[in-house]
Amino acid sequence: MLLRKIKETLQDVAKNIELLALAGTLEALEAAINARVNAGYLGGKAFGDRQYANNFNRDEMMMAVYLAHLHRVRIYVTANILVDDSEMHKVAEYLIFLNNIDIDGIIVQDLGIIRLVKLIVPDLPLHASTQMTITSSSGVAFAAALGIERIVLARELSLEEIKRAC
Repeated sequence: MLLRKIKETLQDVAKNIELLALAGTLEALEAAINARVNAGYLGGKAFGDRQYANNFNRDEMMMAVYLAHLHRVRIYVTANILVDDSEMHKVAEYLIFLNNIDIDGIIVQDLGIIRLVKLIVPDLPLHASTQMTITSSSGVAFAAALGIERIVLARELSLEEIKRAC
């Protein structure tokens, strides 16, 4: 009886774990899919923190989403830089593109981008980037109040601090 209960508990935990891999190229995404990830994240040529990485152009991004969804793998796209007013028009156009190609979520840092998502593509799931440096339960509550569905806590936190923030 106890062994069965433990097995059921482990199965429940496994259902809630998402194995996420960085997909810097289509080849890397294919390898991740073959390794049975649940999701991949990638950056576009603009508005991503990894400016000098092999980021995806729009055609490659469309192909990545198609390929991932074909294999029931989710795709999250980073738009995790700080932007100023002069860039907001371009960000808005990019968000509409991402929404139209059916990405599964957007990883953000900038409060202006969060507001823009809520205004023009409100059904696009928001994930808080580690660059938001959320380090406490108050920060988690603040992000949740903004409509952020997933929060990647600051890298510097210890396991104990992560437990407290959650």
